[in-house]
Amino acid sequence: MNFETDIPKEKFKFVQNDNIMQEQSFQTKPTGYLKDALTRFVTNRGSVICFFIILVLFIYAFFAPIFSPYKITDKDAYYAYVTPKNNLFSKLGFWDGCKNAEVNLQTYQYLLNIPGAVKKLYGEKEHFVANRSQVWYKIKIDTYERTGWVSMLLSKKEYQDACNYEKQTGRKLFYPVLDQKKVASSTYKNDPNAWFKTDAKGQAIKDANGSFQDIFLKDSNSADGNAYYIMRMNGEQYETRVLYKEWYYYTHGHYAHFLFGTDTSGYDIFTRLAHGARLSLALSIIVSAVNLFIGIIIGALEGYYGGTFDLIFERIKDIVYEVPTQVTMVLFQIHLAKKLGPIAALFFAFVFYGWIGVSSTVRAQFYRFKGQDYINASRTLGAKDSRLIFRHILPNAIGFIITVSVLTIPGVIFSEASLSYLGIVDLDSDTITSVGTMLNAARDTLSSYPHALFFPAAFISILLVCFNEFGNGLRDAFNPSLRGSENE
Repeated sequence: MNFETDIPKEKFKFVQNDNIMQEQSFQTKPTGYLKDALTRFVTNRGSVICFFIILVLFIYAFFAPIFSPYKITDKDAYYAYVTPKNNLFSKLGFWDGCKNAEVNLQTYQYLLNIPGAVKKLYGEKEHFVANRSQVWYKIKIDTYERTGWVSMLLSKKEYQDACNYEKQTGRKLFYPVLDQKKVASSTYKNDPNAWFKTDAKGQAIKDANGSFQDIFLKDSNSADGNAYYIMRMNGEQYETRVLYKEWYYYTHGHYAHFLFGTDTSGYDIFTRLAHGARLSLALSIIVSAVNLFIGIIIGALEGYYGGTFDLIFERIKDIVYEVPTQVTMVLFQIHLAKKLGPIAALFFAFVFYGWIGVSSTVRAQFYRFKGQDYINASRTLGAKDSRLIFRHILPNAIGFIITVSVLTIPGVIFSEASLSYLGIVDLDSDTITSVGTMLNAARDTLSSYPHALFFPAAFISILLVCFNEFGNGLRDAFNPSLRGSENE
């Protein structure tokens, strides 16, 4: 075969003409270890997404209490266990503070006479109880309006100020008080919402026109013949009956709305969860930092010097590691918490165990690198032990150390949540709380008020999953042996 071609001479050009051939410098900058690890980390989409989710959770934990209209200490027992409500979305029919329920006739009549408590009647359903047919009503209840009227004991000045507010704004606060002598059912005794006449079983007794009959206390001096207060303490205190929705607006300047609902004590879950997450995150980060510091020092000395020093500390770690975790936590809470508080006792308990894993990782890395040629060369040139440890060996092991320290954070968070959930650690007060404490408080009401457990459980679940995925991404990025495998 003839591969010759007829190419004109003018199409050829000398590569080098009258110039001296010499080495050319690289046009790109060298890639360092950390930059190379970062480049490989960003190619892991799952880990990057988890990193931003963790960032959002951190922002929520540290900034949500600042913008929340409620404080961690704000507690309202009248709004205990109200469901999540957002004023914007409530107009669209969801996230509106309502829940569905099936109630009997007695409860239906009771709720029907509270303004706004029954948002919707879906229908009736027949139930058989003790071989007797009963009609039950499937309704949509507004958990905020359900509070209805409440009894309040006010000073004379407080009552007068509230009356002036009524006149100035036209918002009605006070309603006629009830005559407790006319309450026939023991179920409704001292219940300010049971303003209608009932029989002993709690069934409403209606008049000839089918209307409910009130049991208001009468006062001939009032405009409508009803009494709006009962004097106590020689006229210094007034027992009143107020519509709590309007009273809340009067005292706070806005109607109640809790984004995540409230718990059993009436605390705002949105604010409390942020404070609890802040405590859990801060505790885990500080514990991880202390364990990292202790673990690096002990692990480096073990791995570098070996011998008797290594043998002694390995046996110490074996002894500490075999001590039951739950027993140690209980002992720390019983004895140390009385002097330093539960948070400090929890901190020392985590440090008691936490450094072991870090030191073992650092020790293994030092055994791996201390016999390398570049270490022997540095030692031959007169490098001191401290320089070999901190300038030559430790930087090469930093990737594994960072990975271990990051994965320690979710471990501490999960342990704290577990201990608080089991009641071993008590962090429940007006000023502090934790995610595990909130889970513990809500576990008994899971079937009736699931939102109280859902939000703390969702927060810690998302945080742990994202931290684990983020840690795995860091492990792969800092492992030089995996370089190039992400492109396969």
